[in-house]
Amino acid sequence: MLLFCLQAAAQVSDSLATAPSTGAAVVLPPADTLFRVYGRVGSFGPKERADAIQRRLDGLLKAPLFTPDSLLVVDAEQDSEIVYGDQQLLSVGVAEAQALGLARPAVAQKYLAILRTHLVAARQANSLPELLKRGGLAALTIVMLVGLIYGLNRFFRTINQRILRWRGSPLKPWRINGYELLTQERQLEVLRTALKLLRLALVVLTLYLALPVLFGLFPWTEGISRKLLGYVLGPVQRVVLSVVYYVPNMLTIIVIYFFTTYAVRFLRFLAGEVAAGKLVVDGFYPDWALPTFNLLRFALYVFMFIVIFPYLPGSDSPVFQGVSVLLGFIISFGSTSAIGNVIAGIVITYMRPYKVGDRVKIGEITGDVLEKTLLVTRVRTTKNEDVTIPNSNILSGHTVNYSAAASHEGLVLHTTITIGYDVPWPQVHALLLAAARATEGVEAIPAPFVLQTSLDDFYVAYQLNAYTQLPHRQAGLYSLLHQHIQDAFARAGVEIMSPHYRAMRTGAEAGSTIPPVPPG
Repeated sequence: MLLFCLQAAAQVSDSLATAPSTGAAVVLPPADTLFRVYGRVGSFGPKERADAIQRRLDGLLKAPLFTPDSLLVVDAEQDSEIVYGDQQLLSVGVAEAQALGLARPAVAQKYLAILRTHLVAARQANSLPELLKRGGLAALTIVMLVGLIYGLNRFFRTINQRILRWRGSPLKPWRINGYELLTQERQLEVLRTALKLLRLALVVLTLYLALPVLFGLFPWTEGISRKLLGYVLGPVQRVVLSVVYYVPNMLTIIVIYFFTTYAVRFLRFLAGEVAAGKLVVDGFYPDWALPTFNLLRFALYVFMFIVIFPYLPGSDSPVFQGVSVLLGFIISFGSTSAIGNVIAGIVITYMRPYKVGDRVKIGEITGDVLEKTLLVTRVRTTKNEDVTIPNSNILSGHTVNYSAAASHEGLVLHTTITIGYDVPWPQVHALLLAAARATEGVEAIPAPFVLQTSLDDFYVAYQLNAYTQLPHRQAGLYSLLHQHIQDAFARAGVEIMSPHYRAMRTGAEAGSTIPPVPPG
């Protein structure tokens, strides 16, 4: 019977759904809006009229002998009044008729039907049998709630006991690069803590969802029930609607992302072909392929982010914009030197002064290039010292590359000695060339050669030049070459007076600078 009355009331209320939303609402406890009243009656406006009608309806609900059939419509010349016995409940005038677009008597009959239906439903909801029935349902709900919470606790307690039995089982520890991140004990503790939190969350959620059910059983607490449900359903509804409304933007982002990803893949393929020498582009060196790909990939991803940014959720919020401004400020004013190094690294890449593995001299540093990045270049010296050089320093100075032409033209090793005028120059040339040919690592073709670079007051400067294809052994080759020069001149009995030698001699051998000739 109660369900039938509520359905009838809903059908009658639907007929008023097209009415304007102005006016004052007449609400029947706990929160059912019956209808609205419009216009003024005497000195009372719509709000005062609605408050007065609600007070009269509250009195009817408390009347012990209330019968809905005693509600009647009395049509007068100016308005139609709904009365209960000799008590006037409300008056329906021209304002209500105009607002609803119906004749005044028809509006009064609709209001009368709504009142009868809702008052009967409210009286039945507050009757003693109905309250007893709802009290029984509440008790049953509480029993079910206690049983559910007890079952949850038993369930999680059982799982916890099983986890405790896993101690000593062959659980593999989690390792990251040799570091044991989670031992067996830690894994079990993490799992037990997660289960505790899950149990607590489920118990709290069960209690929270049970409260609206309990409050909804009684008329005077239905408002609290609606509020509790609203606290949960409101955010959920907003999240679901936000996701639904965001679907077009999400599809746009997905399309842009996949387009950029496949463009990067295509560029990676082309760069690999160029680097491998399979694809030849005139004026474009193979060692430019990967750096160019990295630059284009970075530009594509930056462009993708710029295009996607307006479609991101919250991109127009002040917080998002403030963070963007802060990041821009940090990048602009906090990394000037870093940006300078990046630009220098790009310029160096396309200048091609050296590549990884080359023996170079940068400023006062001589060694092999270990790594070349956009920010720095790392060089390992002959003493196994790793030196990090900012690219901006390299760009502003000069670089000597010993390996660039060594493989096909040869690197020229050169050293200078000074010999007195008493030694014939052909003999000096022959000794120097013999020392060069005796040095392992010196090329026979092209042949070594000697240059007489100056004629000084006390001696002649002879420069020995020899080719090698081993620039990484440069220091050792110079040492061997000097050793062989000393040996060759010692065997020939020629003194190396460099730059000049002063001595008081008492005999032919007394002041000689020639060491004993090594055997062989």
